[in-house]
Amino acid sequence: MPAPILPLVDAATHWPQRGALIGLDLGTKTIGVAVSDPDRRLATGVETIQRKQFKQDAARLLAIAAERKAIGFVLGLPINMDGSEGPRAQSTRAFARNLAALTALPIGLWDERLSTAAVERELIGMDVSRAKRAEVIDEHAAIFILQGALDRLANLRAASENG
Repeated sequence: MPAPILPLVDAATHWPQRGALIGLDLGTKTIGVAVSDPDRRLATGVETIQRKQFKQDAARLLAIAAERKAIGFVLGLPINMDGSEGPRAQSTRAFARNLAALTALPIGLWDERLSTAAVERELIGMDVSRAKRAEVIDEHAAIFILQGALDRLANLRAASENG
């Protein structure tokens, strides 16, 4: 049975209380990969996968998920500034559907508007060269996406506990 693909908040209801999440930033040439700790407090970078064929890319992602004992994926969904979905968002949804066919791990979609731009500004602020930025931008964007999702889930948990 394919994994469910849901907005982050809905996907969270399918995940156990503890367990690492894998965050993904899908680029056209690379996939940035980040992972959370089992308590889902902190996102850290894992690697940048050079995209080849879907089957190879998915095999690497599933291997990372198994190594990290992950309980789900958080996929950055590139929504346009006006809230609409363009070709990149459609491509991301297609990738999610294809990945879901290969795993039972629930996939949460998280609005990643401005994540790459924010990371680029941060790297420029740290005086990272253009060549080095190109190497690490997708992995750092994956960290940014996953950390944003973790923070959102933590805020929801706190609100429900205090509510």
